[in-house]
Amino acid sequence: MCGICGIVDLSYQGRKEHFPVITGMTEKLRHRGPDSNAFFYDDNFVFGFSRLSIIDLKGGMQPISNEDDSIVLICNGEIFNFIELRQQLTGKGHLFKTGSDVEVILHLYEEYGTALLDHLNGQFSFALFDLKNRVLLCARDHFGITPFYYTVVNNYLVFASEIKSILAFPEYRRKVDLTGLDQVFTFPGMVGNRTLFEGVLSLKNGHFLRYDGYKLEEKEYWDLIYPTMEERIPVEKESYYIEGLNDLINNSIRLRLRSDTPVGLYLSGGLDSSLIAAKARTISPQYITNAYSIVFGEKDINEEKYQHLLVQQLQLKHYKKLFNYTDITTRLPDAVYFCECPIKESYNTASMALSEMVHDHDYRVILSGEGADEFFAGYVGYRFDKIRQLQPAGIGADSAEERAIRARLWGDEDFFYEKNKSALTGVKRGVYAAGVRGKFDQFDCLQHFVVNNSRLANRHILHKRAYLDYKLRLVDHLLSDHGDRMGLANSVEVRYPFLDRSIAEFAARIPPDLKLNDFEEKYILKKIASAEIPMEIVNREKFGFVAPGSPYILKRNVAYINDLLSYDTVKRQGYFDPEAVQALVKQYSREDFHLNIPFDSDLLMIIITFGILLDKFDLPDHS
Repeated sequence: MCGICGIVDLSYQGRKEHFPVITGMTEKLRHRGPDSNAFFYDDNFVFGFSRLSIIDLKGGMQPISNEDDSIVLICNGEIFNFIELRQQLTGKGHLFKTGSDVEVILHLYEEYGTALLDHLNGQFSFALFDLKNRVLLCARDHFGITPFYYTVVNNYLVFASEIKSILAFPEYRRKVDLTGLDQVFTFPGMVGNRTLFEGVLSLKNGHFLRYDGYKLEEKEYWDLIYPTMEERIPVEKESYYIEGLNDLINNSIRLRLRSDTPVGLYLSGGLDSSLIAAKARTISPQYITNAYSIVFGEKDINEEKYQHLLVQQLQLKHYKKLFNYTDITTRLPDAVYFCECPIKESYNTASMALSEMVHDHDYRVILSGEGADEFFAGYVGYRFDKIRQLQPAGIGADSAEERAIRARLWGDEDFFYEKNKSALTGVKRGVYAAGVRGKFDQFDCLQHFVVNNSRLANRHILHKRAYLDYKLRLVDHLLSDHGDRMGLANSVEVRYPFLDRSIAEFAARIPPDLKLNDFEEKYILKKIASAEIPMEIVNREKFGFVAPGSPYILKRNVAYINDLLSYDTVKRQGYFDPEAVQALVKQYSREDFHLNIPFDSDLLMIIITFGILLDKFDLPDHS
């Protein structure tokens, strides 16, 4: 991975007065690319690039141009199928200057224009300027693994891999986006193009941004589409799906082992990371040697036993970090700085410690298991859906208000996702300060576009939840604030073999009962894994990667946490009701109080980390 940023004068009038700030913008991304910086200047735009060297260590510097220097590119990420694409393009007469993977983007653009995105298998965000036609093309990968943020200020388009780079642009005025804050309370994380910074947008996964001198438009080029109930998809034997999926996973891992630096493994002790580890070790036994894990002193959240089982079987070098509350409180400010948003759970601090351990071993690339839960019914919600379907009509009926919210959000008043949104609205109103509460109807995230619910219409209930988990949990939470940000905080690129488009599209066509079989989640993955990893791991109950929450932290009496939650600080900032916050502190501090994550919301963790965000980014108090 790397860091990219740029400034484009959308008037095409050669306004260059702010172009010198590109050096400061690029410096803000040094953790993403510590090896070197470079720039490209034009009359109407400037690009900045900060490099983390992984492929073509000597010749892969950017910005990079095509044969006649008519197209210039900066790209953050990896194109895993670059070898195959390069062979195809060379056969068509294209000439390559380097051995870099991202150079194929330039030549694909020459061949296909924006349709080049259909040919890429990778994790990427890029900006490309066609100097002849004066066209700018920016894009984010299919799953949104790599970030891309942008804003338009005084007819300048300013973009970067991280928001902190955009904040260096002198004409941007910092202000909290209240809808973004409300999303954090409401969903697993940020959603769609929202951020916590008003006017700064996140380019959505599977979308590109194009400017031709007249119109700046964002368009979708890909989404994960599940079949409707009417589509007649031939149902094959179980073995067909097991063998087909197994082949796709193996191929995805092979592609993601392409690197000119060593590749390591994240190992949680769960099914997904264990299966990736076993397959990677089989595919490349000499190359894959190191595994990295977090362990906890608390027995109820510690997975060390299962990590050890796999390490013994695969004969891996296993590096572990014991994580305790002092690690959480000391790392929390940095975690928020790199996430650029409030966080709901403290496990981001554990993820950051994990990448730090990898960095200390001079590794830059890691394989991880995200994506399997979303594609193969791995969360408990899939089982709850099945239980609800078995209940007699009218049992546990919800309020008319709640049903109306569901109908608006999901197009189905009977579909429950995560939490009762009507009840949660009451909780949020009670936590917000009076001045914010008065505007609630304007910024309420449930009143703004969340997902395209036509992609949910007339789908199997399991596929409805799978689509929402992909859009609301995976893209801008697990892959963004928990994945990319916590890895690149320590210059570590995380790769996700389950997040290969071929796997996702194949999974969408697998019959639901091969994902959730009776009440057994991830049935088809377990069938594959049973031949490769210990059965104790295959058969264990689903265990989410968690870390201690705010009740645990409060009992440690940490000075800066106490200050963030103090009546005077909360009142001065003006976003939350100080009386409500004090009541939460009292409740969460009781010895007999505990949160059942993820079913309960850790409200104080959001309030604490939002306070850190205000301080870290010098965001104004609410007035």
